[in-house]
Amino acid sequence: MKKFNTTAVCIPSKHYMVDLTERVREIKKMVDDGKYFVINRARQYGKTTTLNWLRGYLADEYDVISLDFQGIGNAGFESEQSFVKAFCRLLKRIPSVYSMMPDEIKKQLNNYLDRVEEKAGLDELFMTLNDWCAISDKPIVMMIDEVDSAANNQVFLDFLSQLRAGYIIRTTEDIATFQSVILAGVADIKHLKSSIRDESQHKVNSPWNIAADYNIDMSLSKEGIRGMLDEYEADHQTGMNTGEIAGLIRDYTNGYPFLVSRICQLIDTEVSKQTGLPEAWTKGGFDEAVKMILNENNTLFQSLIGKLENYPELKASIRKILMEGERLPFNTDQDEIAQMYLYGFIRNDNGTARIDNRIFETRLYNYYLSDDEMKNNIFTREGQLAANQFVTDNKLNMVLIMERFINTYTQVFGPLEDKFKEKDGRELFLLYLRPIINGTGNYYIEAQTRDQTRTDVIIDYLGKQYIIELKIWHGERYHEAGEKQISEYLDHFSLNTGYMLSFNFNKKKEPGVKRVQLGEKVLFEGTI
Repeated sequence: MKKFNTTAVCIPSKHYMVDLTERVREIKKMVDDGKYFVINRARQYGKTTTLNWLRGYLADEYDVISLDFQGIGNAGFESEQSFVKAFCRLLKRIPSVYSMMPDEIKKQLNNYLDRVEEKAGLDELFMTLNDWCAISDKPIVMMIDEVDSAANNQVFLDFLSQLRAGYIIRTTEDIATFQSVILAGVADIKHLKSSIRDESQHKVNSPWNIAADYNIDMSLSKEGIRGMLDEYEADHQTGMNTGEIAGLIRDYTNGYPFLVSRICQLIDTEVSKQTGLPEAWTKGGFDEAVKMILNENNTLFQSLIGKLENYPELKASIRKILMEGERLPFNTDQDEIAQMYLYGFIRNDNGTARIDNRIFETRLYNYYLSDDEMKNNIFTREGQLAANQFVTDNKLNMVLIMERFINTYTQVFGPLEDKFKEKDGRELFLLYLRPIINGTGNYYIEAQTRDQTRTDVIIDYLGKQYIIELKIWHGERYHEAGEKQISEYLDHFSLNTGYMLSFNFNKKKEPGVKRVQLGEKVLFEGTI
């Protein structure tokens, strides 16, 4: 029986996975056109799985040399000669590659390995590779995974230069070489180049400037996720609504492959232990899986948080987008945007940099709020002490939560000051809310409404949703427009009750919470 997989490569015969046929079909068009290119995406974004699927898809028309540079240790990059030997050993170690190699080519590679004096250099290696391309019955495609393993090594840049030279002379001199070369890794070649060149040299003078742009979407679509769930459902007969669950998974993950597979894996193996399979594959089971993934210390989160800890400027940039609602244009010519995109933190949302998905957003909120707890721990403590008072019949008493938050804020800080910003209130409210829902519910911030003037917090708690808008008071007309907006937002979620918390500088304001009837909707408005 197949399983969901979140480690290494996914194998269609062993694992439930999204059908990648359309993706590799698009990549094959680039191969057919003789393109050299890089698939650079964040960690655990399905690069290796895509290459594995692509290798099989190309097999009828091409001979594919598929390598993983993790197979070459640090010693292999110490010199040109050591790299040639390591590269030859790598070719011999992979049965699928070595078995299709002509005897003449095997003889040359073995000669390079046996040499003690006058060790082979890159020029000899590439003469042999070109000979292989010339006598092969099929065009040859080279795929190299984990090129990040070669970062900070000048030898690798020399290797790229040889590939570039071959790309050029195949046209100018009609010399046989690879039909296509595909590199895969997190970093693009410009980042590899800038990390090892002397600062006085031009950082973007890359030996890989012949590479074509790779613009194929690597995220998993709702339709693709549903197809995977349909296959699972055929095997397990849970009665799930595969379209609904696929939509939830896509909404929360933005199709990030590891997150998609991990949520499905948690539902299948962990949530089902508590509820049984039929109940696990429902909205309630999905919410439980989201709670689990947000609380675990998986390798993807370790990588993300590690980047923030190691790069303070990156940490500050993410905070601006996430906590302050700053709208940054998505322009990868800017180093900070390129770095955030490189590591998977952000995506391009119609020209604006957005946190990639809800899972990342909530996990990062928790990370930044943990820093703030040290400075404002009274809010966390108050929320912890009163947590039991805020739940009745498994429902959150949001009115009481707002009332107690307003009282706590007033006791600690007094009247609002001019320097107050909406982000300050948002952070303090979330600090107060977290211990109340912790372990039972989840929250996320609606990216489409988060800015310097308005934020919608969506809370999932025991199968029920609560929407609370946080905003700064900008006058009665603006307030009425806000009421209309949240009423429309409630329609989107099929809810009849909503909540609004306004930070009001008007000295004539009336602090507290009041009930407002908006047609068929009820809005509880809190003022601080």
